Amino acid sequence: MNMKIRKIILKEGITEEGTPDMKYYAFDWDDNIMIMPTKIVLKDEDGKEVGMSTEDFAEYRTEIGKEPFEYEGHTIVGFAEDPFRYFGVKGDKQFIIDSLTAKLGPAWNDFVEAINNGSIFSIITARGHTPNVLKEAIYNLIVSNHGGISSKELVKNLEKYRDLADEENTSPKEMIREYLDMCKYHPVSYGEGSATNPEEGKVKAMRLFIDYIKQMSSHINKKAYLKNKVSNRFTIPKIGFSDDDIRNVEVMRKHFDKDDLNIYHTGKEGKKNY
Repeated sequence: MNMKIRKIILKEGITEEGTPDMKYYAFDWDDNIMIMPTKIVLKDEDGKEVGMSTEDFAEYRTEIGKEPFEYEGHTIVGFAEDPFRYFGVKGDKQFIIDSLTAKLGPAWNDFVEAINNGSIFSIITARGHTPNVLKEAIYNLIVSNHGGISSKELVKNLEKYRDLADEENTSPKEMIREYLDMCKYHPVSYGEGSATNPEEGKVKAMRLFIDYIKQMSSHINKKAYLKNKVSNRFTIPKIGFSDDDIRNVEVMRKHFDKDDLNIYHTGKEGKKNY
């Protein structure tokens, strides 16, 4: 059997009829999946460094460096040197640690649903960590059954996909690793991307993810038809994206129509379809 087809089939939620449900997910990380303790480092009028949460940064980021403003008892005049030092490769190790202790964000339940169903997902974040670090952090969340994630339920669904693909089961850990290998990780400020203005990078990452999903969906439909004699009519994949930053949400909505992407804003007022 073609190896590409075998891997592609291991990605979907399963319907009651035993066929792939064509539901996919894309998530921003900070203040969406998790509320991480990582701080952006700013500078006040006295030259002192001041940490700002990612939630507050989403509100203030267009003001920083333009006009001084008050923040937690400091007059902020701009960014400190290397302000995103903890959001890139220098903070890789700490990211894995923090992800196990951070508060759960407004999109956490959707993230749990995606994983427990074995649905393919993408992480599209302004962070600049090594992509594999995001994958490793999620692996740790799965094997520790963190916050409602069920490694047992995930493996059960992965076994269903293997049956659909006529593949023998491997060990649970191997199946989980293979599943995560097929998901996508886009820390858009990794390399030369910008953490201060991540919108362009997120749009690019989403385009890549949508193309990836559409390609896989066509293969999945064909495979399900051959095995179960279900309808061979092409099913449009359902992709949902959530982000707490309204600027990112607005840019995504501008670039993608509702047939391609369901967009959700997860700001202070809760999760809303945008």
